[in-house]
Amino acid sequence: MGALDPANMVACLSIGRGNAKTALAAGLGLGSVTGEWDRQPKREVLLAARNRDQAKTAFNFLVGFIESLPRSKRAKFIIRRGSRLEVEYSGNGGGLARCIAADGRSVLGGAPTLAILDERAAWERDKGDALENAVLSGLGKRGGKALIISTSAPDDANTFSRWLDAPPPGTYVQEHRPPFGRPADDAESLLLANPGAAEGIGASLEWLQAQARRAIARGGSALSSFRNLNRNERVSTEDRSVLITVDEWLSAEVSPDALPPREGECILGVDLGGSRSMSAAAFYWPATGRLEAVGTFPGKPDLADRGAADGVGSRYLDMKERGELSVLGENTVPPGPWLASVVNLIDASSISCIVGDRFRHAEFSEAMVKANLGRVPFIYRGFGWKDGSEDIERFRRAVFDGQVKSRPSLLLRSAFADAITLIDPAGNHKLAKARSLGRIDAAAAALLAVAEGARRAARTSRPRRAAAWT
Repeated sequence: MGALDPANMVACLSIGRGNAKTALAAGLGLGSVTGEWDRQPKREVLLAARNRDQAKTAFNFLVGFIESLPRSKRAKFIIRRGSRLEVEYSGNGGGLARCIAADGRSVLGGAPTLAILDERAAWERDKGDALENAVLSGLGKRGGKALIISTSAPDDANTFSRWLDAPPPGTYVQEHRPPFGRPADDAESLLLANPGAAEGIGASLEWLQAQARRAIARGGSALSSFRNLNRNERVSTEDRSVLITVDEWLSAEVSPDALPPREGECILGVDLGGSRSMSAAAFYWPATGRLEAVGTFPGKPDLADRGAADGVGSRYLDMKERGELSVLGENTVPPGPWLASVVNLIDASSISCIVGDRFRHAEFSEAMVKANLGRVPFIYRGFGWKDGSEDIERFRRAVFDGQVKSRPSLLLRSAFADAITLIDPAGNHKLAKARSLGRIDAAAAALLAVAEGARRAARTSRPRRAAAWT
């Protein structure tokens, strides 16, 4: 078993909710405290959870397993249920199992031989990281192991996600996560995330599919939560502030063969990046609904280092291989050459207008002159409450009405996963990041392009009054 291999100090398990993770943690803790696979004397086992209630659940499983043992072995246990949840074992050299909450101060000075971090993705960031650091530093005293068990986190920046995506040497990873983009009630992918269902552990496949169909009918946060918890997908569970949910965006993705043609006028939405951020462009053809998006980073740091710093692993490298992301410039993306390279991706004569942020007026003007686009009309839009609320509503309506079609794009999926909206007391929305390291530039560019396309379509569809002579 990879988790107990002497070469591994840390083992990570990611699996769907209801697959007996906490029971597994308690069983492993019991085996360790009784010395079944560790002959050290005075063994110390930690079962860490997000809060005391969750720690008590693990403790109850541990006590339940003890009560199922023969009477002769049960007599060697002392169970403490007071302010501390502890189980002490007097046989085979002795051992102590403690169930604790995610507070790093509660394990300072300990020397655990086994530490089990249950539902790691749900821990509070600061306290959870403090506990994890305290536990890992204590393991080295006696050659201990850490088992990190959890349902998938909702984003790539979570510490548990980083354990899975970039495991350091000496780490064993087992992740039951289905491929992205499958229907929520797809049986094969449900079994990938819930392998216990086929063995009678946890929920049955029929129950999972019934819950999936209820979540699909309700949509919104109910569907996002089902994907995150029951399907073990790394999906944001943001509620009403999300720009667009994963399933809502997947409805706009089509296969390359079914992608509408590039016909009619083309609207170019542009989000110019800052000194280190991404610059993104989105092409939208309102007549057919076709949407394409590309992004560009400067050369320093390289995409691998940038992905590690942003907490997305190799995602930027994957985008580059798919042709959705490029590199231009050294420390910054030069606006003029970049805009010229973007326009070269399509027929420049079909661009009817360019839409961008009004607060970058001077940069846009200089970039358009350098890219020989001085005659193309430029429409300035703001990302504040006034323009932003209208653009967000038009973009959402276009997606819901099937007026946006895009080939599967990792760039856009990633951007929409990090894009939320802030809401003022009057109910107006404006675009924002779900996390500080998120890259929503492609989402912003697509929002500008589609919203302008919707405005133009609304103007041209108005019936004209017949001329009347008086």
